Amino acid sequence: MSETIQEPVSPLMGAVAEGALTVRELGPTGMISLRGELSDPAFAGPVTALAGCPMPDTWTVSGTGARALLWMSPDELLMLLPYGEAREAAPRLQAELDGQGLHALVQDVSDMRVRLQLQGPHMREALARLSPADVSPGAFRPGSLRRTRIAQAAAAIRLVSEEEAEVFCFRSVADYAFRLLGGAARNAPDFGYF
Repeated sequence: MSETIQEPVSPLMGAVAEGALTVRELGPTGMISLRGELSDPAFAGPVTALAGCPMPDTWTVSGTGARALLWMSPDELLMLLPYGEAREAAPRLQAELDGQGLHALVQDVSDMRVRLQLQGPHMREALARLSPADVSPGAFRPGSLRRTRIAQAAAAIRLVSEEEAEVFCFRSVADYAFRLLGGAARNAPDFGYF
């Protein structure tokens, strides 16, 4: 019996909210959660080879576009790659790390998480309304990452540029996070924190 592969279904169907900034669901993204000793070259070698970028420093992101490594905690990374690659790449990477006798966990989480893009000059103000993280220009620079909350939902925020950020959250709270971010983006006259 052959396995039927279903096309991915985006939780928000590519929703877009326009206001003082644009909030957009980025659609299916390959995401692999990695746990292990990040400083061990035996772990880092296969991970960076698959990602196509170097290991990130603490609270940063390495890589751009469709391939990146996000530092999530002292023993955790989130790898971004094209959606179609994650399903086969995760077990291959796990087998490679196991073959080296490493204690590591590799899990395809592509269908568990959603990626929302915020674009516009008031992106920081919208994030500051919803998150306890310090998103001021001096504390949060392009290439940085914060694990935090968006109101009541766990999230990670990646600062791509001075006018673009990405919010990662669980698929189960995608609509909630999208509506919060869209609401925070609507009131342009009230902005002016930064």
